Amino acid sequence: MRQTNLKKATFAGGCFWCMVKPFDSLPGIESVVSGYTGGHVKNPTYEQVTTGTTGHTEAVQITYDPELFDYAELVEIYWRQTDPTDAAGQFADRGDSYRPVIFYHDEEQKEIAEASKEALQNSGKFNAPIVTSIEPAEPFYEAEDYHQDFYKKNSAHYNRYSHGSGRAGFIQQTWGNE
Repeated sequence: MRQTNLKKATFAGGCFWCMVKPFDSLPGIESVVSGYTGGHVKNPTYEQVTTGTTGHTEAVQITYDPELFDYAELVEIYWRQTDPTDAAGQFADRGDSYRPVIFYHDEEQKEIAEASKEALQNSGKFNAPIVTSIEPAEPFYEAEDYHQDFYKKNSAHYNRYSHGSGRAGFIQQTWGNE
């Protein structure tokens, strides 16, 4: 068995339920965990975060093997899950706890994220500015067990939510089968 140097990637893109599945089964992805980051309360609960008073954002933290999956590829997948022109939330989910953010863990990730954001802005894909924040990673707190792997545990609810929130339609309309 070869030694691996696993890394972390942290992305916020609205409800964390919808941010797990796109990354979960890729080669080199060790885990995708739903949680909260960027706030001022230690070990927040879902109920606390939803009040909007903790400063946390719902996010996923991905543990990956950079020899098998490149960070730049993770960022490209991230863009295809969000509306990068909406800083006030994502789809039906509104407020700071649902804002789109790429949380970088080192300078290399910061540079990759910034270059990718600039390339997306210059691509002409969107008519509005790309407003997704790129911020340093902060302590990440795992969400409660019932939030983990929600798309597997509650697939019918997940599918209704993904479509009902407007996320699935936006992704299809914007990216098609890219």
